[in-house]
Amino acid sequence: MVPDPSAPIVIADARAAAVLLTGLADAAIERAVVLYLDPQWTLLGRSDFVGTADTVTPPLRAIIAEALRLDATALVLAHNHPRGSTRPSAADMAYTRALARVADALDLVLADHLIVAGAEVTSLRDAGLI
Repeated sequence: MVPDPSAPIVIADARAAAVLLTGLADAAIERAVVLYLDPQWTLLGRSDFVGTADTVTPPLRAIIAEALRLDATALVLAHNHPRGSTRPSAADMAYTRALARVADALDLVLADHLIVAGAEVTSLRDAGLI
C-alpha cells in the first residue's frame, strides 16, 4: 500500500524529524532547515536557509514571522556541519539560546536543534543543551 502524499505528516518526536531532512547531511556548505509544528506535532511548513562553507545564521525575524503566519506552536531547527562533526560550536549554542529565548517570549517551543553530519545526528535537547 502506498502512503497518501496528501496525508498530514505527524512527527513522533523532534529526533524523528531527521527523516524530513534528506539532502541536508550531504550538502557541501552549511544549510539550515526549520520545521514548523502544530500542538499535535503535525508539520505545518518548512523553511530552508543557505549559508557558507562554515556557517549558517537564519534570520530570527524570518523564522518567527513564518511561525506566526502558520500559527505554529513548536519549531525544530536543524543544520548540517559539512566537515563531519556533529559537535555544536559556540556559535551554534549562542544561536540556539537566542532562538529559544525569542520563541519562548511568543509562546513557541524550540523542540530541538539537530546537527547533522553524514549519517550522524546530534540532538541538543537529548544532550541537555536546550
